[in-house]
Amino acid sequence: MNKPIKTKIEGSILEVTIDRPKANAIDSKTSIILGDIFADFRDNPKLKVAIITGGGEKFFSAGWDLKAVNEGEAADADYGVGGFGGLQELPNMNKPIISAVNGIACGGGFEIMISADIIIAADHATFALPEINVGVIADAATIKLRRRIPYHVAVEFLMTGRWMDVKEAKHWGLVNEIVDKKDLLKRSWEIADKISKGPNLIYSSIKEVLRETENEKEIPSFDILRSLETVKKVYGSEDLKEGASSFVKKTDPNWKDK
Repeated sequence: MNKPIKTKIEGSILEVTIDRPKANAIDSKTSIILGDIFADFRDNPKLKVAIITGGGEKFFSAGWDLKAVNEGEAADADYGVGGFGGLQELPNMNKPIISAVNGIACGGGFEIMISADIIIAADHATFALPEINVGVIADAATIKLRRRIPYHVAVEFLMTGRWMDVKEAKHWGLVNEIVDKKDLLKRSWEIADKISKGPNLIYSSIKEVLRETENEKEIPSFDILRSLETVKKVYGSEDLKEGASSFVKKTDPNWKDK
């Protein structure tokens, strides 16, 4: 059998492809594989950026494999270290992740997509949370979506199960860019390459600050920021000295990630 998840590494960039025809749906076994892959990515100092996409051109991912559910897979089954899809509950993920949305992202596939930091979508991509139609809560989306788009839009989307096209998604700021399907991976790799050449220490601190201050008021957030180890590491880093020196010398910085 073909592996349900394919990976490719070039330099410090990891590409992860959900490849379970016809809909790239995810059962517990596939979810566990994804969690292990992203935990390894998180912990591997040689890897800086990840891209997640789907195989083919029709589906990014249809989410939870309802065939597996019909065969007895429970909603509270073991989905691995990162929860369903490997990313949604993975702790301490301080590296940037790009979703390259190559088609339909619905249900759990949509939830995986919004777990990324940057979302690039093909011009035929569409989105939905149809869980309401099968009698289950879109749990991760119910927690996360109102933090990504306006509350009333999120609630209507969750409660109706309707479809959203890529132009509307861009309107609400749900995706960063819309590209022709033939350029999707090329554009995603361009962004990943640019990020991979930057100061990795800063990316880690940005992600941790965003996560730890998400529900805090502005002024108390500064105390939280200063208490974080990733931020302390940046303030005392060689890269900070390198950045200042290269600015003065008008040269490109040589980041050492330390």
